[in-house]
Amino acid sequence: MKLYFHYSLYGFSNVYLLANDETKEASIIDPAEFDTNLLNFIEKYNYSITGVLITHNHKHHIQGLKTLIKIYPVKIYASSLIDETIQSIQVNDNDEFFLCGFNIKAFSIPGHSPDSLVYYTNNLLFTGDTIQAGFIGSTLSQYSLTLLKENISEKILNQNDMCIILPGHGPPTTIGVEKLYNLGFRKKTIKPDSGKYDLFID
Repeated sequence: MKLYFHYSLYGFSNVYLLANDETKEASIIDPAEFDTNLLNFIEKYNYSITGVLITHNHKHHIQGLKTLIKIYPVKIYASSLIDETIQSIQVNDNDEFFLCGFNIKAFSIPGHSPDSLVYYTNNLLFTGDTIQAGFIGSTLSQYSLTLLKENISEKILNQNDMCIILPGHGPPTTIGVEKLYNLGFRKKTIKPDSGKYDLFID
């Protein structure tokens, strides 16, 4: 297994390429853009792009998809319909499937968006916007925030501490680090008689 990172200025998003050097098959996670740099890299190493994993249907994570599918005959995995003109395989919570010779498991993590998925394979978690280094995904309501935190706690933070989080934005991190330092799991409280706020891990 080899993992490559491509930074997209569109939305300042991360694009990942997961490759099997034995079969030369590869998949792309969240094609925020598909430019000549990424194309030249794929062709240089003679990879055949056979699959695309979509963590959620926000434009700055899928902008490059229409270009990609014009070049490669890929299977697209997503929780919801991306576009009426694009066929995709619907992925549900706890679904498992093989892609490029790797076993992939999907977790449904609604909150940031209703269709958010996290993909796990070989101690790697592709988390989209559900969780990133130091933060959790933005939400539009207190209900969505509670739902997001519950799902992250139950399905993501219970992975082993060395499991690597590969988010849609920002640097990689680990489960162990996020358990200790992620601000999304801290609450503000008022110290008695001080009127000052403090932070504590919930």
